[in-house]
Amino acid sequence: MTVDPARDALLVVDVQGDFLPGGALAVPHGDAVVEPIRRLLPRFGTVVATQDFHPPGHVSFASASGAAPYAAGRTADGREQTFWPDHCVAGTPGAALGPGLAADLDRFATLVLRKGTRQDTDSYSAFRENLDPAGRRPSTGLGAWLGARGVRRVVVAGLALDFCVGWTARDAVAEGFQAGVYLPGARAVFPEHDARTLAELEAAGVAILRAPL
Repeated sequence: MTVDPARDALLVVDVQGDFLPGGALAVPHGDAVVEPIRRLLPRFGTVVATQDFHPPGHVSFASASGAAPYAAGRTADGREQTFWPDHCVAGTPGAALGPGLAADLDRFATLVLRKGTRQDTDSYSAFRENLDPAGRRPSTGLGAWLGARGVRRVVVAGLALDFCVGWTARDAVAEGFQAGVYLPGARAVFPEHDARTLAELEAAGVAILRAPL
């Protein structure tokens, strides 16, 4: 694809210390996304960086539920949830943007969006939270913000392909944007499921951008 700086936005999802090697919830080869993303940043007029920014004892933490880390289960009120090691706790080094990318995002990011800030609700997508206790998926306001800037297409990169990146891309399509996932700048928590993840994204109308832009 050819990047149109006026109408395309780059969404850099959760490239944070806890998702990088040595972090509390390290994504396999997560540091491989940094250089491909850095090369893209100057080409977009709108760049949004997201951060998981959880309170202690967040609903997604295995330690708060008694579940095993990485287990799929349900919250106390019956919502589906994958339970994770404690990660990206607000104000901790693990929640900070990754050191290989932070300086560049300081220069190029138009918006830094923090998500997962509510104690009782997880938030994978940059556009909408996961189901809350009332059975809703509240908007983060990102869709309206991008639309007001004239954005019509988004390119999504970061961590992790099978969770926050994928959910963000699908929700972008649902909000009326063209959306593509930039594979050179994305890695998965469970890379053994990449073929299924990519098939599900394509079925949802998300373009898979395999070649460098």
